[in-house]
Amino acid sequence: MTDPLPRLDLDLCRQRQQRLRLAAETLGASSVLLSRPENVQYLTGFRPHPLLNAAVLLDANDCFLVAPNAIPEHHAATEVLTFEAQWLCTLRQDQGLAIAEILRQHGRAPSAHLGVEGTLAHAMQLSPSCIDVEPALLRLRRNKDADELAMIRHAIGATEAMYATARQILRPGIDELEVFNALQAAAVIALGEPLTATGNDYQCASPGGAPRQRQAQAGELYILDLGPAYRGYFADNCRTFSVDGQPTPAQLAAHAAVMSVFPLIEQQVRPGVSCQQVFADAKTRLDDHLPGSFFHHLGHGIGLFPHETPHLSPAWDDVFEEGDVFAVEPGLYAEELRAGIRIEENYRVTATGVEKLTSHPTDL
Repeated sequence: MTDPLPRLDLDLCRQRQQRLRLAAETLGASSVLLSRPENVQYLTGFRPHPLLNAAVLLDANDCFLVAPNAIPEHHAATEVLTFEAQWLCTLRQDQGLAIAEILRQHGRAPSAHLGVEGTLAHAMQLSPSCIDVEPALLRLRRNKDADELAMIRHAIGATEAMYATARQILRPGIDELEVFNALQAAAVIALGEPLTATGNDYQCASPGGAPRQRQAQAGELYILDLGPAYRGYFADNCRTFSVDGQPTPAQLAAHAAVMSVFPLIEQQVRPGVSCQQVFADAKTRLDDHLPGSFFHHLGHGIGLFPHETPHLSPAWDDVFEEGDVFAVEPGLYAEELRAGIRIEENYRVTATGVEKLTSHPTDL
């Protein structure tokens, strides 16, 4: 049966395989072994269950997928090898060793010049000399292909539904857990299936955190930083709401200062622009309103991981590249704001500037 929901295009997966082959070759690796689920999905279109392991072995000509239990219906591998990830429905805790053994049994033990993700434990058992290809792979993952962008847009669609629900239900006395449950339900309906991840910030009168058994109070601001993931691809955007719908003059002024950052982003960002400089310009603007009240990064890339390159932070010396998909999240926090405001939008870098991917209203 054809899947009606967005999924990775297998031809584009094969193109990504070839780009990784070329990158690995320049590093001196004749084959690459990867097991992180996001990398398996990126190259093959198959994402394993979160409790089951999988791996990809990529050589000069072929892509071997080692899958748990059965051959998946949707994949871009040349050949699929399977192993028993469960015995009588019990999860095995040695799945990594089982993957190494199945590769040996099928004569697919990789060469001595093996590219791996960082310190991949079972790769070290297969090859005495490993080459870390992870930095090259993460660089390839920056420029999102059309199928990946469709997955991210679908995840962003879930946040739109979540914020629409929040506007309907937020009121003094509502419990944070009730808000969390309602927003998760809205996201599942919007996505058409369960989420593979969600955001962390569901606390009222707080810069962020997991939901508590606590009632929202009149006069407080409720920051909702939502990061639902659809089949592994993350959205990440934020809205702030006045619990009683009557923001104070101080809250409105801070909101205007936060919102003033987005025209700066849309004017400045294009390929080759320094992320550090954009951070510095935004921080100056926010500090002019409430000095020292903006204390976190300005943003980050999103994709198969909630925080990817580029990093809009003084801790990294990144520059924007065409194809980057990133989040921008200026904020101001102070006791008089009860407790702060953060607004976050998602963008894609084009050849000449940015395309805004998020559209939900930003008013308090």
